Amino acid sequence: MEPPETDVVGLETAEEIISRWDSTVSEEGRDHHPHHHPRMIFESDDRREIDRYLQAVDEIRRSMESTTISDEDQTKVNTSLQIAMAKLEDEFRNILLNHSSPLEIDWLIDSSSSSSIRSSSRTDSNSSDYFQDDDVAKDFGGHEFAESSSSRSTRSVSYKSMSSVREMNLLRSDVIDDLRSIADRMISAGYVRECVQVYASARKASVDASFKQLGIERLSIGDIQRTEWDVLETKIRRWIRASRVCTRILFSSEKKLCEQIFENLGTNSVDDMCFIETIKGHALQLFNFADAISISRRSPEKLFKILDLHDVLSDLLPDIEGIFRSKSAESIRVQAVEILSRLGEAVKGILSEFENAVLREPSRIPVPGGTVHPLTRYVMNYISLISDYKGTLVELIVSKPVTGSRYSGDQTTPDLDLSELEGRTPLELHLIWIIVILQFNLDGKSKHYRDASLAHLFMMNNVHYIVQKAKGSPELREMIGDDYLRKLTGKFRQEATSYQRATWVRVLYCLRDEGLHVSGSFSSGVSKTALRERFKNFNAMFEEVHRTQATWSVPDAQLREELRISISEKLIPAYRSFLGRFRGHIESGKHPETYIKYSVEDLETAILDFFEGHAVSPHLRRRSH
Repeated sequence: MEPPETDVVGLETAEEIISRWDSTVSEEGRDHHPHHHPRMIFESDDRREIDRYLQAVDEIRRSMESTTISDEDQTKVNTSLQIAMAKLEDEFRNILLNHSSPLEIDWLIDSSSSSSIRSSSRTDSNSSDYFQDDDVAKDFGGHEFAESSSSRSTRSVSYKSMSSVREMNLLRSDVIDDLRSIADRMISAGYVRECVQVYASARKASVDASFKQLGIERLSIGDIQRTEWDVLETKIRRWIRASRVCTRILFSSEKKLCEQIFENLGTNSVDDMCFIETIKGHALQLFNFADAISISRRSPEKLFKILDLHDVLSDLLPDIEGIFRSKSAESIRVQAVEILSRLGEAVKGILSEFENAVLREPSRIPVPGGTVHPLTRYVMNYISLISDYKGTLVELIVSKPVTGSRYSGDQTTPDLDLSELEGRTPLELHLIWIIVILQFNLDGKSKHYRDASLAHLFMMNNVHYIVQKAKGSPELREMIGDDYLRKLTGKFRQEATSYQRATWVRVLYCLRDEGLHVSGSFSSGVSKTALRERFKNFNAMFEEVHRTQATWSVPDAQLREELRISISEKLIPAYRSFLGRFRGHIESGKHPETYIKYSVEDLETAILDFFEGHAVSPHLRRRSH
């Protein structure tokens, strides 16, 4: 920097000026120096005073390089230089502390902005789909996992100009000029280290304050790994916000400030030294958090938050590499790349853990009424969330699932013929494989029902839920593919047919003609005893089916309606025909109401009670006889 344009200061005058501002003189000493100034030079309203001091320092520096100076003068000059450097160090620190303030974080973050981390924030208002089954939850890390998952709600947090680096001026230009003029003298005099230390120490305090505002805590890896996951989820949301502000505004602005003050001063890149000295600890503190999450115990409920971390770090990596591009910042660059890789590995590991947990989920108590199992809800909600992260996961999941007995060393494990699924990405194959093992587990659970009809109803409900959930998410439907969905639809129809066969074949068997006609008789040809027995059997069977199956549950209203219509279509015409043919034989005898208890309308009304999931009156409602 050019020396200020003022009157040339001679050596003696220079020594006197420097002595007058000597910050090492004690209070007592000042009494003997009437012209001593205890205050800060750069706080002076008189710019000429500042310029004269800087000129005095320049004169001392020139004298040191002079070959004509005597030894005695050399000693005095050396002493003056040391006094000057101590004073400039104080001035440098004072200016930095007086003019540094933390970033105004609040206005940087604008929750109403249209640009968001990830625009797709899924919501599903069906509160009954909250995953709350304790047995299943324990197996999945004890985490409640809802369709309107809390892990998604944060993804619409928005940022103002946060999609690219935005350097801010941290200090006024006149303040920067003063700092640069001091730094130039200190560095020229060989006081580089002192200058860097003072600068970094003052700026660190400002960065600390910004970190505090952003809610970034100083946590060790051990602290993070001991923290409950639901608490960590909140910290991760905060970290995602903070990492963007830190990288794209805070760190980049600190780098700019270092360049404004130190660029082209001295022979080494002092600006880079100051930047790294100021920021390194904070950058490591910031990235250590993501690192600790990446190496924490893998469990399925962590997947989406780890994907969020991976996405934001991946997004920031080009900026991190740009801001920390110097040789001395290499360790920060390398750490960021390694953490991104570890987060990717964690994602792959968690997906594998999830598959294993789905296959092995051990709950054996049948769900009441054969309704949709909590495991089915959990798994389908989980994979529909997976489809929201398709962009990231397609890049991370590059190997096909290991299926069948090769997967678990267990011959009872399902197999998946991958040759039928040519051209599908590894991620798509993993999603199909998860559905295959889910069905396999459910099939095992269905065996715990004593009633075969209920076992089929349970499988019908669950496979139907899988199909509807897949159809309800365009991304998931595309990934699973219509061919496989058709296969699943066929499976659920087959279970519905098996349910009807197991329940209604026995009931309809009562309404057959065989065994009622008396051969070789000249009477009407119908055995009244056999007919009465037939009506009694039908009534008893229908009442039992009605009593039990009203407590069974088909939660999907449309499926419930379709099933009732299908039952009516088989039962009502058969009953109407049987009644039409044989009513007269019963009504001509004693107590006909004992045998013909129900009209066709009574049965139609009774069918409306089926699959509501709660008990009904033990007696059918009878409207007409």
